[in-house]
Amino acid sequence: MSDGVQKPDISVPPELEPKAAATADRFLIKGAHANLWFEGGPQINSDVLIVSFDNLATIDEGWPRGPWAWSRLQPLGYSVLGVQSHAKDWFRQPTAPDLIRALEGEGFFRRFRSVVLIGASMGGFAALNFAPLIPGARVLAFSPQSTMNKTIAPFEGRFPFAVKRSNWEGMPFLDAAAAVPYIRRAVILYDPFVAEDRAHAARMRGDNVQFLRVPFCTHEAIRVVLKSGTFPQLLDAVAHAGTVGPAFWRSFRARRGVTKWQRAILAEAAQRGHHPLLIRAAEAMLRLGKDGPEDDLVFIRRAKRGAVAAMRSVQAG
Repeated sequence: MSDGVQKPDISVPPELEPKAAATADRFLIKGAHANLWFEGGPQINSDVLIVSFDNLATIDEGWPRGPWAWSRLQPLGYSVLGVQSHAKDWFRQPTAPDLIRALEGEGFFRRFRSVVLIGASMGGFAALNFAPLIPGARVLAFSPQSTMNKTIAPFEGRFPFAVKRSNWEGMPFLDAAAAVPYIRRAVILYDPFVAEDRAHAARMRGDNVQFLRVPFCTHEAIRVVLKSGTFPQLLDAVAHAGTVGPAFWRSFRARRGVTKWQRAILAEAAQRGHHPLLIRAAEAMLRLGKDGPEDDLVFIRRAKRGAVAAMRSVQAG
């Protein structure tokens, strides 16, 4: 799950050790299992640090690659620290936490007024797990797993190949639910109709946790957020207020024009046999998308025809 846009050309920062990196505007710290890639400098929001974590899809992008979501974060002017894994391991490795601890020990994070850890799926798991390593840090996690340990989370059966190749035995950082009480504030966004994501979220409840339930956004809810244009608003709310208010939900109405959301809601209506609802939803989508590319409307028309046929079949029977 990349950030959904073409990657800009980006030069690799100079390689530094944690002590020298603590005051640098750009740096790359390489480790055995992970890297830290920092882009800072005199930007408009440079006193806010976004710590972003790779997910399964970004591992496939090869090297060099900037921090996860860098192409989205760069125009917003935030300082960005990318925590980059060398493998699809959910950061179940010693390198990433050791490098974060080393930077914390050098005072790096104290340069910033606000620190927000972000990630999706695997990256969301890591953001929640590692947030206690940075005093006062907040988290914005999209569709995160709490753990992939089969004993703790027997409901989780996705990503079997990647899970099989990573270590899910023993602490520390085995279970993000154990980290939640030690996080200043966490905002977790997930689709409640995805059974696994709903079950993981239920394990991470706390007075310091705000849940944003986004039906029909699927496990790749981050894509709907990005396509709806509400990602900057979410980041700003978490970085400055630590909570997400009604303004986000008003802006998030734009999801109605996002293809992934449209496909999901039409598929759900069809599966449940809600044919009149599907027809009304399809007609609303067609009106909304009348100025868009014609190809974008084909699946909506097809779903509507299927619902009309199903209703006629029921009436004829």
